[in-house]
Formats: sequence, structure tokens, C-alpha cells
Amino acid sequence: MHDRVANLLGAASLAVTDLVLAGATGAGRVSASGAAALVVLAHAPGLGVTELGRRVGLTQSAAARMVDGLQAAGLVDRRPGGGRAVQVLLTPEGEEAVRGMLAARDAPLAGVLAVLDDGEREALTGLLSKLLARLYEEIGDSDVICRLCDRGCCTSGGVCPVGQAERDAGRA
Repeated sequence: MHDRVANLLGAASLAVTDLVLAGATGAGRVSASGAAALVVLAHAPGLGVTELGRRVGLTQSAAARMVDGLQAAGLVDRRPGGGRAVQVLLTPEGEEAVRGMLAARDAPLAGVLAVLDDGEREALTGLLSKLLARLYEEIGDSDVICRLCDRGCCTSGGVCPVGQAERDAGRA
């Protein structure tokens, strides 16, 4: 027998994922990994291709192809780093794309959450914080979990539950 709550969470998770990715990829006119890469670079400028790929779930070769595409679109630039390293940085157009993607991601989520009153939103915040802390235990990488997060929004008026889980695990 399957757990109804788990089934509901699975359905809600997929629907939310679809909304988030549709908003971000549509606004940025990039793939899901490209959208994640741009948001990651907004918070961690100058990453190398390999590390950027790790954070968005791509192999080094796939990440290099993705960065090629983002560079061709005028959204990122490559700059020499130390030694053989190459840094990937957002262009002004890339920065604008990130702002647009986060806004496009937020709009449908705000619509979904509009059915909740203030007490329900507060309860959901607590439950999601608890679930995210547990997911951190499973995944073990805040950079991966938060790859499409608006980090400023998450920490405004509260503590990021993923960041807290990372600190509690002694990895921060």
C-alpha cells in the first residue's frame, strides 16, 4: 500500500518543478541546465566549467557545451583564471536574464500559494524547512539543492533551512 501523503507530495513536487522550469527556461530562453547555470553564476561568479557543471548536474563535456551555448547567446563570458583554469562570468545580458528568470519562476508559484491564508503559509514554511533539511541529509550539497533559488529571498527574514542543515552537518 502506498502512502497518500507521499503520493500527494510527489504530484505537487512534479507540478511545482514544471512551473518553475517553464518560467525560468521561457524567460531566459535557455535549457533547464542553462537556467540553473545562470542563477548559480549570479551567486557564485567566476566558477570554472567543471564546478558549474557539477552544480547543475552535468558532466564536464556537457557543461562545456552548455557554456559554449550560453556564451554564443551573449549571456556569459569566459575569462582566464589561475593556471589553466577558466572562469565563467555573467555578462550584463546574463544578469538581466537571471532577474527575468527568477521573476518568471516566482509568478506561478505566487499564484499557487495564493490559496493559502497566512497561518497556512506559516505552517507550510515550517514543513518545507523541515523537508529541505532532510533532503540536505540525502543529497548533501546545498549548491545542488539551491541551484534555482533566489538566495536573497530565502534568507530575508529567516534562516535558509538548507544552509542551516549544511552548517549543522559541519560542511559550511
